[in-house]
Order: sequence, then structure tokens, then C-alpha cells
Amino acid sequence: MGSPNDIKKGVVIRDPQGIWLVVEFQHVNPGKGAAFVRTRIKNLQSGKMLETTYKTSETIELVAVERRDMNFLYSDASGYTFMDNETFEQVTMPADEMGDDAKYLSEGLKVNITMFEGRPLAVEVPRKMTFKVTESMDAVAGNTASGGNLTKEVTLEGGIKIRVPLFIKQGESVIVNTETGEYVERAK
Repeated sequence: MGSPNDIKKGVVIRDPQGIWLVVEFQHVNPGKGAAFVRTRIKNLQSGKMLETTYKTSETIELVAVERRDMNFLYSDASGYTFMDNETFEQVTMPADEMGDDAKYLSEGLKVNITMFEGRPLAVEVPRKMTFKVTESMDAVAGNTASGGNLTKEVTLEGGIKIRVPLFIKQGESVIVNTETGEYVERAK
């Protein structure tokens, strides 16, 4: 048994309707009333998605899952293939189950995979990753000193598009928060 405060991405919960994987979550602590956790969960048997909330006073049944560090190898029509560096075991995650994190994968990237009964459920990429800017429009003279929150759209390795400050140039490297998909800072 556990508390809704234990809920995070990749946690597996069992309830009368089946076994569910937490895909997204948000801890909410309103100024008035009891705190709760808003979740988006996926049924592991049927694949059905459901949005639900748990009050922090409730108890939930957490299912033991295995977390393994693996490296991304390649993607093809069958999905995304990862390899365990210790056992050399390979697992493939279907493309439709990968979600938005698929765009951050590059060959050899070390990821954390949540496994349940020998099946990959969720892939967790590093929270901050560095990418090289492959396409960027040059800033117009005078715009870089104007301050504020002026941004422009650039293309990173792998075709990822994000908004960055005007001073970022093509060929530079930037750090991206993979949870939000936002620019963090220029890489040193």
C-alpha cells in the first residue's frame, strides 16, 4: 500500500479495474481544501487511457516494477529498441507507447526503463540534455540588446524545434529540459 504522494511518472497502480501505469501526474495543493494528485493513467491490459484524481488521504496499491538502465540502439517499424549493458538483453517498445520522449532519443543514449513482467512500460530520458542548433535565423542588429523575453524558433539535432533567446546562433549547443521541452541555458 502507498500514498498518492508516491505517484510519479512510471509508477504502476493496481485497483479493481486493473493495473495502471502513470503517464502524467500533477500534485495540486489548493489554498483551500485538501491536496490531491491529478493523474493520467493507462490500463496495461486494454491500453485504455483515463484521467483521475487521488486525494492525499486515500491509500493506493503500488505494484512492484523493475527499473533498468539501458542504452537506446535504434528505431524501426517495430518500435524503439534498447539494450541492457550488463546482460546484453534487448527490449523493444512500440512507437505508439513511447510518447513525446521519442524525439530526444539518439544512438547510445542512456535511459531508465520501467519493466513489468518482462515488458517495457515507460522510458525515462535524462531531465536535461544538450543539443546542437542546426538551423537558426540570425538576430537582427539591435534586437539582441533589447532584453525582455524575446525568442526565436530554432531546429536542433534530430529535428526538435524549440524557442530560444535571440542571441543563440547556429552551431551552438543548448541545454533543453526534456520534461517541458523548453530551453534552459546555453551549453558551456
